[in-house]
Amino acid sequence: MLKPVYALVGTDLFLHIEAIRQLLAQAPENCQRVDFDGETASAIDVTDELRSFAMFSPTKLVIVRNAEELISRFRENLEKYVAKPAAHAVLVLRCSSLPANQRIYKLIAACGQIIDCNPPKDLARWIMDRARTAHDMRMGPAEAQLLAEMIGPDLGRLDNELARLALQCDGKPDAADISRTVVFQREQEMWELTNEVQAGNIEKALQRWRQLLESDPSTEFRAFTWLTMWLEKARRAIAMRRRGLSESDIAGQLRIWPVSRRQEFFRTVSALGEEKVRQLISLLAELDYRSKSGLGTMADNVTSFLLAFGRMRN
Repeated sequence: MLKPVYALVGTDLFLHIEAIRQLLAQAPENCQRVDFDGETASAIDVTDELRSFAMFSPTKLVIVRNAEELISRFRENLEKYVAKPAAHAVLVLRCSSLPANQRIYKLIAACGQIIDCNPPKDLARWIMDRARTAHDMRMGPAEAQLLAEMIGPDLGRLDNELARLALQCDGKPDAADISRTVVFQREQEMWELTNEVQAGNIEKALQRWRQLLESDPSTEFRAFTWLTMWLEKARRAIAMRRRGLSESDIAGQLRIWPVSRRQEFFRTVSALGEEKVRQLISLLAELDYRSKSGLGTMADNVTSFLLAFGRMRN
């Protein structure tokens, strides 16, 4: 059963996205999802939405990204809401950090849940746990360490490789399975798609998308995760620029690679700007919801998103 308030606390984008997906999976069918940006929304915007009833579902999920910004501006208002939350709505606060000694942290812990979204300290242990819980595989410590060394701390890509292994082995991959299945190169198919997106080459991105679907139909189930992570990086890059960080520092912290395409990433981010990135995040969330509600296929909805991206960039 869903709790009235959740705080997703940490810096790992994949863990944020995965936590939201798990919450949506627990929600009733046709649960209404509403997204806010904590940098621009007011406490009244958010709490009014939480207290209003959804039209076609008994539950409403209200997600606030950059929630630490909202908390810093409207701390007292949010503390009052969390102390007495609406019974028919779920508030999800996405924070990069939330100190445990703050009153709002303690209030959330009392009535809801704090979900740690920081990168795992023991990557091999995370791989073993993820293989078991999400992909029904038993992976030993040596195999998990090998995969960690080959892929690195990119949880989104690690999860994709675990999905590949689950399809191609008998449930307990060994070192040979990993070496055979995981190609140690950064320019893999989905990365090439997002590289074309960040370069603004939407026609090439669409062509790449069609090729991916033909070669691996399961790609459509991973695309929303990858595109969401790219948009989150774009949003963070804009915020970091505003704080005065250099492009080199931003690229290093956000792991923008390959290095040769970093300038393309920053050109696309500049061409879009903050407002269009927000619009694209909202659009992608809506299309993801439509796909899971039977309103169009995932493949068609990804195509629609890429076309919308091209229009906004131009």
